[in-house]
Amino acid sequence: MGVLMSKKQQVEKVQKCSAVVSAFQAGLKDRAAKQAEVGEGEEDAKTSANPDEKNTEMKPEEIDNNAGPSTSQQASAPVRDECKANQEAWSRLRDGKGVEPEDLDKSHQLTPPAFVRPKRETDDDQPIEVDLENKEQPPSDEMCDVCEVWTADDLYPCRICTRVFHDGCLRELGYLRAEALQEMRDTAHTVTGWSCYYCDNVNLLLTEEEMYSLMETFKQCKIIPESCLVSDELLQYRHFVSKQQFEKDLSDEQEEEVLAQFASLDPEKKGHIEWSDFLYFESLAVLRKFRTENSLVRLLTAKERDKARSVFQGLVMDKDGVITRAECRQAQQSWFHKLKDPQSCNVSISHVGPICESSPASSGSERSKTDENRPLTWADFLRESAIYILAARPNSSAMHIRMPL
Repeated sequence: MGVLMSKKQQVEKVQKCSAVVSAFQAGLKDRAAKQAEVGEGEEDAKTSANPDEKNTEMKPEEIDNNAGPSTSQQASAPVRDECKANQEAWSRLRDGKGVEPEDLDKSHQLTPPAFVRPKRETDDDQPIEVDLENKEQPPSDEMCDVCEVWTADDLYPCRICTRVFHDGCLRELGYLRAEALQEMRDTAHTVTGWSCYYCDNVNLLLTEEEMYSLMETFKQCKIIPESCLVSDELLQYRHFVSKQQFEKDLSDEQEEEVLAQFASLDPEKKGHIEWSDFLYFESLAVLRKFRTENSLVRLLTAKERDKARSVFQGLVMDKDGVITRAECRQAQQSWFHKLKDPQSCNVSISHVGPICESSPASSGSERSKTDENRPLTWADFLRESAIYILAARPNSSAMHIRMPL
């Protein structure tokens, strides 16, 4: 069983360990200096005894010195550099000062992580009990997820998971460009929040089998990964998927819906959609098609569940713990408050077509009053909202899912 320590106690412990290490290193240096003095004394004694032998032995050494440093000297250089980097990191961990993370020479340390796709468990489709009253409130990590160094206010938290990061470390990894880094600095400590590169990429929620199926569809449609798509390419892709799944072409109305989807994925009106936005849209379509609602609930983090609790409790009031379906749909739209342009949110909500004809959202825009007033419990609300909570993870202002009407 672990022992809980405050941040001050952790720093004091590190300081004590650092003092011990410093003393140990100082002892090693003194020992090496004494050995060197003894070695020099013995060499001087031998030289005085055989002066001619000294002259003959110096010549090959002089040749070696002119040729370059010895193999042992070359091997010790990387070791010294690594020790210097480690000392700088320890210094920063000990007192919160020292060089900034971006100034450290970490070319040999900062390597992009290997993303491991999840595997479906046998109980994925079973209901999971999430208590409405007990908020989880998970604390953010204290050390940067990349360099594992604590620097207090210099860390930027993710609004989805508990990871925190240095902006310099993210720049060294190459995951965020200058604009994205500035956006992180501006939003990470606000109500809007910022998603780290793990949580922003909803494609990482797919299993190997699901991703393989999606990539095969891309290959058949001649979709080039990491490339932007124009409206004609998206229409062509949708026609292919319709023929593959339903053995028929898209109708004129469905083509208009596809163009509206294109507009929601291109909120800045660039005339094309980014590869990441297209990939996230299709990844969510795969999740919605092949996963059950219970499985999607299991993908939510503690922070997302806490936010869902707050939204539901704000709607319940004095209604015996239930809300109506109409209130549920309004709450589902609240996940996308992070959008920069409210107009783009309104357009996407009212015009974007269904992801696929088999989805519940494509059953028609007109619902009976009976369905609108149907009561939903907390468990029902969480199951029906899970896909929209996941769709709100990316930092992009594009809408990656069709909103309920």
